[in-house]
Amino acid sequence: MSSLLYLPALLRQLAPQAKIAVLTYDSTHCSEDLLGIDDPDERARIVIGGVEGGKYWRDELKRPAPPTDVAAMEADVAACIARLRASHPEIAAILFECAGFPIVAPAIRRIVKLPVYDIAGFCRMAMASLA
Repeated sequence: MSSLLYLPALLRQLAPQAKIAVLTYDSTHCSEDLLGIDDPDERARIVIGGVEGGKYWRDELKRPAPPTDVAAMEADVAACIARLRASHPEIAAILFECAGFPIVAPAIRRIVKLPVYDIAGFCRMAMASLA
């Protein structure tokens, strides 16, 4: 299960000119084929960004990895979103591809004032549909 399964539904919910920022741990490993979006017009509405090079990224590469620095993750994610929004002001929603990011979702919602979606919310929705 991946939060990327949200993409088709999110694209349809937003205005046609709006974009979605997909945030990942390392954007160099999030290729277009993983998005599952074939329509070039819809694909153009997706902006991919990663936190590579940030403190959280560097910490996760260490062996053993130190305890997660939530404040560093929040700062890295917020900085990535700020960079993406500077280049793409049409961004109207954020989708966390990284399964580690849901812990900072509430803070990021407050900071960026945009809807933030992640795998935790996707799993809650899937489980609720089974009841």
